[in-house]
Formats: sequence, C-alpha cells, structure tokens
Amino acid sequence: MRVCRALLTATAVALMPVAVPSTALAQPADYTGLLIQASDIDAPESFTASPPVNNPNGQPGVSTTYSNQGRTHVIVDSIQILPDPAAALSALESAKATRDGYVHGVAEPIAVGTGGTTISGPSPDGSTGVTVLLFTEGNAFAELEFDGPPDALVPPEFVTDIGQKQDAAIKKGLAG
Repeated sequence: MRVCRALLTATAVALMPVAVPSTALAQPADYTGLLIQASDIDAPESFTASPPVNNPNGQPGVSTTYSNQGRTHVIVDSIQILPDPAAALSALESAKATRDGYVHGVAEPIAVGTGGTTISGPSPDGSTGVTVLLFTEGNAFAELEFDGPPDALVPPEFVTDIGQKQDAAIKKGLAG
C-alpha cells in the first residue's frame, strides 16, 4: 500500500502545471514567412534567394536578396515590422526623404500597398540603374531595391508585379 501511495503522489506531482517565467518564452518572432519566394519573380532569367536574415540589426523584420546567376540583376527585399500603421507610414516618409544617397530620381506613386512610391534613376556614381519601391501594409514597412545595368532601368510593370506579390505575402503573413 505504501508503494502505491508513493507512486500516486509522484504521479500527481509530475502532472502538476509548472509555472515558466515569461522571459523564458520571449523569443524574437520569425518574419521569414512574409517574404516572397524566388519563384514568384517572373523574369526572362531565373533568380535565387540568399538565406533570409530574420530581425536584421536586432529590429523586428526580415530581409533577403534575390539575384540572377551573374548578379547583374539584384533585388534587395526588406520588411520592417513597426508598432503600428502610423509608425510604418512615418518610416515610409522618412525613407522617401533620404533616397538621394543611392538613387537620383523623382518619387512617383505606384499601385502597391499603402503609400506605394517608386524612385528610379542612376546610382550616384552612375554604375547602376536603381529602382526603389517603398510601401506599407498595416504595421509593416517594405522596401524593395532593384539594381541592374546603368542603361536599363527595371520596367515599371515588373516593379508593380513584384511589389503586389510582396504586399500579398505580407497581408497573408500578418493575418496568420
């Protein structure tokens, strides 16, 4: 009888809920699911993605780079997660104001996300053609930079297609 009572007591103790400090559970979120896939890039040549960087520079979000085999065409995709939509819009406005350091061009609206804007032109040294797409989706701020040969900017319909796919991936990822 004593063995059974000891076994029951040990079993009851083992089944008791254990309090785990909340700091032990606090881990950075994995935002890699917000990114488009390299196969989403519909271009005459195939693109591959670098391994995504989750929470780059310790900031909530994700980034990756897509490139063709010769790296003559590169797309840098960065998504920053902010506390709320107002902070995302503030990040968008700040980014629009500081683009002159790596692309000379005029900001133009584009039908992608909220506040969709593109800036296209040469890099400051003229060695690269650059198109930057900026937009927000909820509390996410997205920036896609398309780099290519200096004499051939990325077609606007290509930028719109990739941007809309990225916006849809963010919507889906933030909803889940």
